[in-house]
Amino acid sequence: MSFSIIAPELYAWVVLPLLIFLARICDVSMETIRVIYISRGIKFLAPVIAFFEIVIWLLAMEVVMRDLTNIANFLAFAFGFAMGTYVGLIIEEKLSIGMVILRIITTENSNDEIISFMQAENYGITTLDAAGARGNVKMILSLVNRTDVSPITEHIRTINPHAFFSIEDVRYVNEGIFRPKKPNRITGMFHALVRPRKKK
Repeated sequence: MSFSIIAPELYAWVVLPLLIFLARICDVSMETIRVIYISRGIKFLAPVIAFFEIVIWLLAMEVVMRDLTNIANFLAFAFGFAMGTYVGLIIEEKLSIGMVILRIITTENSNDEIISFMQAENYGITTLDAAGARGNVKMILSLVNRTDVSPITEHIRTINPHAFFSIEDVRYVNEGIFRPKKPNRITGMFHALVRPRKKK
């Protein structure tokens, strides 16, 4: 539906493509977050996001199909898809939802400092003696909140720039020692809903 105060050409070639572009950013960013939630076993928010995602997608598709000769609509649809993927990843990164397994492999020269840091910050850790390609190493395992990954890895780089570490997503946890999350009014409700469930 066009507005009387807007010229038909401007509405068809600028306003509608812009609306399609914004709609695609919304629905694709929702899709990206929904897929991430599903991969982490989050059952509550994924269906809600899916509902709004498909409604927005249908609205955008209906506008595109109404005028198949308008190339601007097609381009807006495609660029919105690309931008929506990026925006979804940024949103997920900012929310820092869920927990991860942090694996740290270090030589004997730096492992004591890393272990002391982890324990002082109330992170639960498990240490294993192992043999690497260049000699004996220590493997440190810790289950941490996503929000804690950045400060831990920055500290590791400060102590030992050559330390190897890897990060894996976690779907389920049982018992363990977990560092309390700092309260956050914006993301608190998300973390309450999406914390990995304890396996029975």
